[in-house]
Amino acid sequence: MGKIILIPILFFGLIILISGIFTVKQQTAAIVERFGRFLSIRQSGLQFKIPLVDKISGRLSLKIQQLDVIVETKTKDDVFVRLKVSVQYKVIRDKVEDAFYKLDYPHDQITSYVFDVVRAEVPKMILDDVFLRKDDVAIAVKSELNEAMSDYGYDIIKTLVTDIDPDAQVKEAMNRINAADREKTAAQYEGDAQRILIVEKAKAEAESKRLQGQGIADQRREIARGLEESVEVLNKVGINSQEASALIVVTQHYDTLQAIGSATNSNLILLPNTPQAGSNMLNDMVASFAASNEIGEAMKEAKLNKKAGKE
Repeated sequence: MGKIILIPILFFGLIILISGIFTVKQQTAAIVERFGRFLSIRQSGLQFKIPLVDKISGRLSLKIQQLDVIVETKTKDDVFVRLKVSVQYKVIRDKVEDAFYKLDYPHDQITSYVFDVVRAEVPKMILDDVFLRKDDVAIAVKSELNEAMSDYGYDIIKTLVTDIDPDAQVKEAMNRINAADREKTAAQYEGDAQRILIVEKAKAEAESKRLQGQGIADQRREIARGLEESVEVLNKVGINSQEASALIVVTQHYDTLQAIGSATNSNLILLPNTPQAGSNMLNDMVASFAASNEIGEAMKEAKLNKKAGKE
């Protein structure tokens, strides 16, 4: 009978003994209390406690955690914007007791500080500066959180402004401004391209005219050289220079008439075009040459007389 009673006692005793053994996972801390009062912090591994006396009140993760906070506020230029702030934090290993007992809801505490800092910093900036200086906002949040949360056993690893979302109408207006600016830039490039084409075309035309003028000058130079040779040949047979020049002009006149007559569908009309036109042209040219010679001689004589009078 005694043995039968002893077996249940030993069984319950074994259960009570086993309840004093527990394990703590890696990167986790367990808080042990004795009769409702804090006793110790147990780290990872196999741990022991006094059954029915000690109690595991809770466990805290020592891993880095992340809390995303969305804050809606207004910028200096009266634009409502939503910012997503990601806070990375962890429990300080040496301050597990403070983290467990001083704060019931650390997420709410961190969120409150994020709201306070963001709504203090963003209204000082215009919308464009919010995008450019988002790191300044993140640094301000981290500095404020580190100062406040370190007393509660939490270390703020990093804060990031991961998203900036203005009002839909503002984003649409910004897109229109960006598109208009790009169209303006494209128009400027197109205008520059057209200007370059016009300048290059003008340069090409100028070069073409220069070469054309050079060609005409070379042509006339060769014609003059040919006329000079013709005059020399006529002078050798007793024809003076005036008569030779007139003869050459008349000859070219009839050569022109011959070329016009041989061409088909020609609309050129040469006036005068009578049989005596060549003779009249020759007489007129001889008379003009004689008059020009007389004027030239008179001008030379006047210069000589003027020079002699001064001396």
